[in-house]
Formats: sequence, C-alpha cells, structure tokens
Amino acid sequence: MPKPRLKIIPLGGLGEIGKNMMVMEYEDDIIIIDAGLMFPEEEMPGIDLIIPDISYLLEKQEKIRGIIITHGHEDHIGALPYLLPQLKVPVYSTKLTRGLISIKLKEQKALSEASLRLVPFGGKITLGKFRVEFFSACHSIPDSAGLIIQTPIGTVVHSGDFKLDYTPVDGKPMALSRLAQLGGRGVLLLLADSTYVEQPGYTPSEGMVGETLDRIIAEAPGRVIITTFSSLVSRIQQVIDAAAKHQRRVFIIGRSMSDTTRMALELGYLHNPDGVLTRLDEMRGLPHNKVVLLTTGSQGEPTSALVRIANRDNRQVHIIPGDTVVISASPIPGNEAVVNRTIDNLFKQGAQVLYSKIAPVHVHGHASQEELKLLLNLTRPKFFVPIHGEYRHLSLHAKLAQSVGIPKGNTFVLEDGDVLELNQQSGKITGKIASSNVYVDGLSMGDIGGVVLRDRKLLAKDGIVIVITAVNGQTGELVGRPDIVSRGFVDTKESSDMLEASRDLVVKALDHGGAHPADWGFINTKIRDTLNKFYYQQTRSRPMIFPFVVKV
Repeated sequence: MPKPRLKIIPLGGLGEIGKNMMVMEYEDDIIIIDAGLMFPEEEMPGIDLIIPDISYLLEKQEKIRGIIITHGHEDHIGALPYLLPQLKVPVYSTKLTRGLISIKLKEQKALSEASLRLVPFGGKITLGKFRVEFFSACHSIPDSAGLIIQTPIGTVVHSGDFKLDYTPVDGKPMALSRLAQLGGRGVLLLLADSTYVEQPGYTPSEGMVGETLDRIIAEAPGRVIITTFSSLVSRIQQVIDAAAKHQRRVFIIGRSMSDTTRMALELGYLHNPDGVLTRLDEMRGLPHNKVVLLTTGSQGEPTSALVRIANRDNRQVHIIPGDTVVISASPIPGNEAVVNRTIDNLFKQGAQVLYSKIAPVHVHGHASQEELKLLLNLTRPKFFVPIHGEYRHLSLHAKLAQSVGIPKGNTFVLEDGDVLELNQQSGKITGKIASSNVYVDGLSMGDIGGVVLRDRKLLAKDGIVIVITAVNGQTGELVGRPDIVSRGFVDTKESSDMLEASRDLVVKALDHGGAHPADWGFINTKIRDTLNKFYYQQTRSRPMIFPFVVKV
C-alpha cells in the first residue's frame, strides 16, 4: 500500500501579487496559510476587490483544522471577512495581526463568526497531523511570522513575507538561529517569498527611513504631512519618535489610520512619548512648525485623506504654501498614474512633496537576492517552492535556488490551483484544481463572471443604444416609428441624421409584409443585427443594443 503524500496546493499568490492563500493537506487534515485579497486591474470596471476561489475547501470542509495568518497586510488577511462565514474554522496569528484582523472583521460585520486565537513567537499548535511553530520574521509590519510546520514526512518552512533587517524598528530580528538549527536537522521543503527576487544585493533597513524622516521633520519650515499604509505601525512609530525629538505634535487623519493607531497603542506596539499624539481639534493655534499630520492615501485611493486634501476636498486640512508632504510608500503596480496625479495636485497648491523616487522615504519589506540565498543556505531544504510573486519572480527564484545547489528536479514553479504531492524521496505535480478569481462588487461576491466584466468593458468603450418599438399584438405590425435612445455612443444632436436613418432601417427590417404576429425573439435579433451592422459601418464602434418591444 503506498504511503500517503503531503499535498501543497496554492489557491492564490502564485503567478500574481496578492490574494495569498496556501493549502497543505495530509490524509484527513488540511491547514490553510493566509487568506488575502488582491485589488482589481483597470480592465475590471466596478470590481472592488478579488479573493481566492475556495470551492475545493468547501468540498472538504470537515478536514480543515484552521487558518494560520503570517502577518496583518491586506494581501494576507483581506479575504477573511468573506471566507470565514463559509468555512467557520479558527484563525491563528500573533497579537498585532489578531488586532488588525478584528478591525477588518468589524468593518465587514463578520467578527461574531470568527474564532481568533493567539500564538506567541516560539509557540506551537497542533492541527491534526500538523504541528505548527511561529518564528519572528522582519517585514514592513511588526509581529510578522514565518512558520515551521512539522508533518509526518518531514519539516516544512514557510517564510511568510520577509527581509533581513538587523536594525528593525521594533527590535525583533529574524529568528535566523532557529532556521539554522532546522537546516542542520534537515528541512524537507522551503516555501519562500519571491516578490523582490529581481533586486540584487540586500534590502535596506527600516532604520534608514527613520533617519530621513527625522531630518525632514527637523528641517521643514512649516507643517509636515506624512502618508503611509495604515498598517505600517513601525513607520508610524518612527514619525512619533522624530516628532517628539523636535517638539512637534502628531495629528492623525483618516479612519483606518486612526483605528490601527488606537489598537496598536492599546496592545503596546506603539508608544506615545510625552503625549505627542494629540486630538485633531487641538491643532488650532499651534505654530505650523510644531505640527506633523499622519494620513492615509499613499496609493492615491479616491476616498483617502491625502487625496481629499490634494483635491481641496478635506474639511479639516488644506494645503498651505510651505507644507512638506512625504509619501512614505511606493505605488503598488498599476497605481502609479493615480499616485502621480495626487503628487501633481499637491505641488500645484504650493507644497514641497518628497516621495521614494527623489528621497529615501520608503524601503520595501521583501528580501532581495542575497537575503534569499542566505535563507536557502541556512535551511538547506531538499525541495523548494518559490511563493508570493508573478510567474517571472517564481521562475527567477527557482534559478536562484539552483545556483546555491538545490537540484533542478527538486524545485517546483507552481501556479494557483496546481497540486504538488511530496514524499520523502520525490515530488511531482499531479493535477490542477479550480482556482479562478472570485470578484467582490459592493455586497455581491462571486456573482460577477467574465460575461458581466466583458459587458461592462463594452459599455465603457462604445456605449449603449436602446430601441423602443411598439408592435400590434395581433398582426405583428409596427405602430408608429421606433424610439432610439443612446448613452455614451454618439452626441445625439450632432448625429441626429444617423439616428433618424437607423429608425428607418428598423422600420424596413420589421416590415415583414404578412398579417401574422412575428416571433418576439426574431424581432429582437433582427433589430440587433441590423443596427450592429449599420452603426459599425458609420462609426467603427459596436455599442450594446437593447431592443424593447412593446405589444399594443
């Protein structure tokens, strides 16, 4: 009888940036690592966010022992409010991550359905045949964890998102000695973050950003407005420390930033020396060179505080010439245009704007090539699977692993839905499961398919034409001339002749000469085909045509 194999099944995060979700399965036990979301691309009109397809998990619900979360970024926790009501399993994470998850679940009114369990660094949990240990990892958010997973066939190490920072803001370096210890004993499989595998060398330390922010706050002649991700707690601490040093007060604008800051203060992840953090209503009357504002909006989000300020649409804060604005984040791929537009609007109002292209005001949170090599050399895994990245990142990371001595046959470049099966001697990709995108649009989830998106693209591109036709119910003859209404297609005044000609065409097409009622489906198709052809000849556009036939 063949021995059971360990299955590794990515449901998100491989071949894309975001919606990270990894499934491990051994016999009758399943664990899930991370449950993230991804933001939509420009060709997905109306879509708010994208989450993983969990149809595979719903079929095997009784086998799921828990969801383990590595850290509190949206691309690792964002899908939880949508998935937990369906899966109803406990969620395991570190303290700050649990706080961020509870804020997320409260926003979506899903907190009551969640069982959030705390695991300290070095803590071990048993989930069926899996024994999971959390180790500390450096990333751009405190309390980030990597995972050591003991399975019946060997040890699996999951890096989470990480970089090697020897001077981290929170003072918790990566647990390299624990990883070296594991490497000495033998690691079956390493799953490692590939996001910045294209970068040679080492990723700079967060400490470098702290020095830059300190210098900016010391030298700025007026107010300093700093925007970053609301979850970047270590960056918020750097701003508070620099403000305290230079006798400035810090004011927070933006709901998500306020919620995160309040939670991080309560849990002890933020410190507020000399009461530097102050309520916004106390800003009045303070000299401009005593003010630091912390806001959301580093990605140009339309409803965020910074974008409202840039568009002169924020009730509390307006740009004053002499303000220094610091964008302490780099744009997520695809967001560059909206971020640049925000920067332009701030410059137009007389602000001095500093961003990552012109000043070292941000460092990313992912390992570069030399750090990735170090992790591979420390753990010395038998098998290697690159995770978290687009296909080129995964492919380059596999080559990097081969350069440090991992055999090509033992490295597996997977995509979402691939099923990798491992035993102690060998591994192979044995199949593929459903792993398509699930679109969230307002309150609806998963009801938006490819057809809906295609229709939205057509509507946005070529507009809509509605043809209202009155037909005699007994004879099928036209009663009067059809009415044609267009939106987003042509200027009705300028193209009135063309629309009038299209009315004539509809009359001609429906004049079937008989005194018997025509089939309604036939009438609709005939109108659509006739006008499609005519409008394309006239305009080289294909508007969506909706015939409405009214029986009288």
